[in-house]
Amino acid sequence: MFFALNLPEGFFLLRLFFMGFARWFLRAVSFARSAIIMLPRKLKDWLKDSPLAARLLPFGVFLLLTAGQGRFGTESAYWFYLAKTVVGAWMVLAARPLIGEMRWAFSAEAVVVGVGVFVMWVGLEGLYPGLGQMMSRLLGREAEPSAAWNPHLVFGEETSLAWFFVLARVLGSTLVVPPLEEVVFRSTLYRYVVDPDFMKVSMKRFHWGALLLISLIFALQHEQWLAGFLCSAAYQWLVIRRGRLGDAMTAHAITNFLLAGWVVFRGAWQFW
Repeated sequence: MFFALNLPEGFFLLRLFFMGFARWFLRAVSFARSAIIMLPRKLKDWLKDSPLAARLLPFGVFLLLTAGQGRFGTESAYWFYLAKTVVGAWMVLAARPLIGEMRWAFSAEAVVVGVGVFVMWVGLEGLYPGLGQMMSRLLGREAEPSAAWNPHLVFGEETSLAWFFVLARVLGSTLVVPPLEEVVFRSTLYRYVVDPDFMKVSMKRFHWGALLLISLIFALQHEQWLAGFLCSAAYQWLVIRRGRLGDAMTAHAITNFLLAGWVVFRGAWQFW
């Protein structure tokens, strides 16, 4: 089994993974320079003229693909996740020249917040009802258990295809989801609530109403809604403190990477 690998085998596989990732990253950086050129001219001009559309459209496409997960059979949940990760990565690269704040940044605060949110997310598990259970209670219906995102149950234990989808999920949640979500929630929607002319609003602007509203919207996207609410507030605090979005992107990536490790090595698939 994967968990029973000895130390030399583990280091060898880890080395192969990072070598493959390094090659992919270098190609992605090269591709990023030309990705925007691949957009249709009218669409490219529209996105350049509309900062709001440039920030919301990629996430809208991402959500549309998310809605397709599991709607075409059990396996479609995994193939659609792969598709939205690939498409999402391309959209991040294509939109990057149009979104000035979408730049990764590293800081001690980003590490502390990223690790802290992970500990909080895992630590709160089981202490409050999930979003699905709460909605069922409000509607007077019996809660239906949701299927965990576990490719080993669908494609076979320890199969190459199962591990392929696990890797796709790790990379997608770590490298694609943070820039897409942070641009929408912590940059665009937060500042739009403060002022519809959001480009004039400073990243350092604190606004209680915007903080609570955006955190609530973000919470409703997650089964672990309370953790989602606190997570959103923590990332927004980081943006306000640092005056830039990149630290929140990094914190988000750290949280998701640690959570992915927890899911895989502890078998806590309910978090996915």
